[in-house]
Amino acid sequence: MPNKQSRFLIDTYFAAFNAGDTKKMESLVADDLVHDVNQGERRVGKDKFWSFNVHMTRCYKERLSDIELFVNEEGTRASAEFVVNGSYIATDEGLPEAKGQTYKLPAGSFFEIRDGRIARITTYYNLQNWIDQVSGKSDASEPVLEEA
Repeated sequence: MPNKQSRFLIDTYFAAFNAGDTKKMESLVADDLVHDVNQGERRVGKDKFWSFNVHMTRCYKERLSDIELFVNEEGTRASAEFVVNGSYIATDEGLPEAKGQTYKLPAGSFFEIRDGRIARITTYYNLQNWIDQVSGKSDASEPVLEEA
């Protein structure tokens, strides 16, 4: 898949995320998607991705900003750095109680692209920073993203 098409695929994925359109997001991934989040278990398959999205929609309202997308020449790999601007709307098991707290968290994702679909999504963020923010600890809400 050429670089331009892969860039469009990932841009479309992020636009769907920001629109809260999980059906669109799910339409862009492979049936055997591998989905990793740094603080959680590996999920394999579109059905597990769907379950993850249902859970996330229940607990969090998020919008991504400052997205910087990089795609390799062959269009088989991509990465993105971004800021997650969110609200914690329902308590997630094992985490602090939700009271509508807001947070701003730097994060990044890596993608593998195969046959015009996203075959792998790996996302990293600092969970402790997020916990500090929703727990009301000071100085935790400013993401550290420096201009080069």
